[in-house]
Amino acid sequence: MDPKLQDLKTRLLEASDLDAVNRVLSWDMETYMPPGGGAARARQSATVAQIAHEKFTDPAIGKLLDDLRPYEESLPYDADDAALLRVTRREYERAVKVPPAFMAQLYSHMNSTYQIWAEARAANDFARVRPYLEKTLDLSRQFAEYYAPYDHIADPLIDMADYGMKAATIRTLFAALRGRLVPIVEAITDRPQADDACLRRHFPEAGQWAFGLDVARQIGYDFERGRLDKTHHPFTTWFSVGDVRITTRVDEHYLGDALFSTIHEAGHAMYEQGIRPDYEGTPLGHGTSAGVHESQSRLWENVVGRSLPFWQHFYPKLQAIFPEQLGDVSLETFHRAVNKVERSLIRTDADEVTYNLHVMVRFDFELQMLEGKLAVADLPEAWRERYRADLGILPPDDKDGCMQDVHWYGGIIGGAFQGYTLGNILGAQFYETAVKARPAIAAEIAQGRFGVLLGWLQENIYQHGSKFTAPELVERVTGGPLSIEPYLRYLQGKYGELYEL
Repeated sequence: MDPKLQDLKTRLLEASDLDAVNRVLSWDMETYMPPGGGAARARQSATVAQIAHEKFTDPAIGKLLDDLRPYEESLPYDADDAALLRVTRREYERAVKVPPAFMAQLYSHMNSTYQIWAEARAANDFARVRPYLEKTLDLSRQFAEYYAPYDHIADPLIDMADYGMKAATIRTLFAALRGRLVPIVEAITDRPQADDACLRRHFPEAGQWAFGLDVARQIGYDFERGRLDKTHHPFTTWFSVGDVRITTRVDEHYLGDALFSTIHEAGHAMYEQGIRPDYEGTPLGHGTSAGVHESQSRLWENVVGRSLPFWQHFYPKLQAIFPEQLGDVSLETFHRAVNKVERSLIRTDADEVTYNLHVMVRFDFELQMLEGKLAVADLPEAWRERYRADLGILPPDDKDGCMQDVHWYGGIIGGAFQGYTLGNILGAQFYETAVKARPAIAAEIAQGRFGVLLGWLQENIYQHGSKFTAPELVERVTGGPLSIEPYLRYLQGKYGELYEL
């Protein structure tokens, strides 16, 4: 190996290890840390973030990238070393625009805000977290300004999550999707609704936990390289290819919460566990974009996890765990229950058909806050009005209104939500391609065998990490660009049959 390339990889590994340390701190904060540790944790996270940023933006890395450019240009575009240098240069040029001191300030604030949000949400006290969210907005704008000029202030923040995407692109895509989705929602809600009462009986936590572990293990999540814990808002984090952790939350009076959160996070985690080990410690060693990452969580949670073949295999096991609650519930009734379409308050609990309407609300609010058209103080009322207008339902409080998602309270405002809808679109597009290549996938799932689908995903998506951009990956895998048509075909086929449209 070229000594300069080895030097670059050594320096990248140091920065990557520090990022992983910060994720360990964050994972602990959101799972086991006692409340009294909050102030120190914010300081510790800020210190590590600043050092990691300084390591990654060291001018020596820029010099190595310049020196290695002739080598990069001598390689085929899809060579591993060419991709490493290309992606590292892109991330380096982005990172050097931001001072390390700002990164420390941002991380300290995000950690402090998360602690306040967790307490304020439990108490339904938006006023308590409001000044923190106002500072988050200020910091988010400042973050974006480091990348000026831009077409829209949200563009740099969106680009960090979904490289190459802009506010205008997302708005156009969302408008097209919304125009096709709303008639489907209206048609379904005019039909007799599925009864999901069977999901809202008392399901003791121990049984839910055991079943979730079994499902995650069977679909392919490797517990030798991961674990499942509880948190306020489920998430996935990774410290290495050998340590990718998931979290969930349990509601003993709603079966779907823990189960589908666990499957969702396992989808994220299997992506990270499937990346080539030799990419670890470099910018190639993680998923390529928020949208592609969400395509995997949403694919496993919904396309697979709410399918009839999936429950043909798993439902007898679930009935055995909860015979009193589900012994009198048929497979057909249960399947319809987990696919019920309704106008609801909570994004993470929303059905597949209305889910994107929740995302669009948040995306629009992000743009409006960044533009200065919506003040944080006015967010609760704007939220209530938008939900009344878009979903025909009025949030009874801020806890299940503008405080329900952790993203703005543990991160920045901007780029936080569009990935979920991109993921729905891409998940259906990838799955349609996978089934064309492996027609036996549905039959395999009905038998509790998930290796064919997982193997196809590992071969075509997971192993590549960030080697390719999302548009490049979609083109390579599906033979075309991102398209809403497979997603609409999936929704119309599945829900057309369920609701006899």
